Amino acid sequence: MMFRVPKTPPGAPLLIVEHMTMRFGGLIAINDLSFTAKAGEITALIGPNGAGKTTVFNCITGFYKPTSGRMALIKGTHDPAQIVATTRLGGRWSPGATQPQTPGVFLLERMPDYEIAAKARVARTFQNIRLFPGMTVLENLVVAQHNQLMQAAGWFTGLFGAASYKAAERQAVEKAATWLDKIGLTARADDAAGALPYGAQRRLEIVRAMCTEPVLLCLDEPAAGLNPRESAELNALLRAIRQDSGVSILLIEHDMSVVMEISDHVVVLEYGTKISDGTPEHVRNDPKVIAAYLGVEDEEVGIRDQGPGIRG
Repeated sequence: MMFRVPKTPPGAPLLIVEHMTMRFGGLIAINDLSFTAKAGEITALIGPNGAGKTTVFNCITGFYKPTSGRMALIKGTHDPAQIVATTRLGGRWSPGATQPQTPGVFLLERMPDYEIAAKARVARTFQNIRLFPGMTVLENLVVAQHNQLMQAAGWFTGLFGAASYKAAERQAVEKAATWLDKIGLTARADDAAGALPYGAQRRLEIVRAMCTEPVLLCLDEPAAGLNPRESAELNALLRAIRQDSGVSILLIEHDMSVVMEISDHVVVLEYGTKISDGTPEHVRNDPKVIAAYLGVEDEEVGIRDQGPGIRG
């Protein structure tokens, strides 16, 4: 039983990040970053180590509050001019104000992390796998649905095993079984999650996030540590998620073979500043991106590399 997210027209803005700046004391980790992730697309955030990619994720998902800037998640169809009118604060975006009264518009910098997950429906995975290793594979997916399960059945009745709770629990198990079938782990549903091979754990963590029914799925280096076969399986899974569920994906990734193969849109950071933004082909051949990855000056790129682009 596959769900579909609230309908935002494909290609319409889903996440708008504008003028995001994040300072840690005197260190500027993110410098005036703006980009848009569109509905129904896979957007990759790439850059050398220390570029600030994970800090961007931490701001979007509420672990950090940006020093300044706006992050608007938009569900449904809205007039862009109306969104601007209801969220602009003195010509700049700044945290600390209340949410605008525009249904379907969520200003993430003004929300605590649990509301970003529960109301704006943003889900995330981390660089290090964070499964419950002692729980079974199936239990990991059911426990991810805890909030939805209790809300569907009622918190009080859920505590006492009412029939409505049992029905909701059956639905949660059915959803978990659907995702296990999609990643080929049905036969291992009763095994401990920690006993799975590394690549299978990665896929399980992704579909656990999908069990929360997100609108935006944020993946922090999902291909880290995978061999070529496992990377190919990951690519197939992410394409299937986008196609079958209508979920938009924002990912941080160092594996350029993954980025260039599945991404619709790529944003490149260097030392917290955006240096390129466009299609994979545009980014692959951008002299500034080549310079950032090869460690040469921009003017040297034309001499040392005649433009085949970065390679994974």
